[in-house]
Amino acid sequence: MYAALSDIEGYQRWWPQIREIQQIDADTGRVRIRSVLPYTLDLVLRRSVQDEAGGILRVEIDGDLQGWCAWQLTAEESGTCAEFSQEVEVTVTVLQRAPYAVRPLLRGNHAYMMRAGERGLLNHLASLSS
Repeated sequence: MYAALSDIEGYQRWWPQIREIQQIDADTGRVRIRSVLPYTLDLVLRRSVQDEAGGILRVEIDGDLQGWCAWQLTAEESGTCAEFSQEVEVTVTVLQRAPYAVRPLLRGNHAYMMRAGERGLLNHLASLSS
């Protein structure tokens, strides 16, 4: 699982909302993400931690969002647990000013994207093992 998650350029194959990935250098890339709502996030991701022994992958995020996101992998009896965490702030004025009535739509859009990523990752890993 670590190999699949550390292959950022491969995310497009299994996470449908990741529309485009352009490598900038060995540790940095531009990613365009769009879920259900008609807005594409333009992000620059920079690898900050890649520790396979500790099961940690973390990137710093800049662009339409600013902050970080990380995967933490832990071995369990039934396999490997992958926990995704993030701490980001929206930097796009139109999204920052979204009325409170729209914010549940933004959260729902994000939740849909995360569920699709989970399903895509599980299918991708299953195809690798068959």
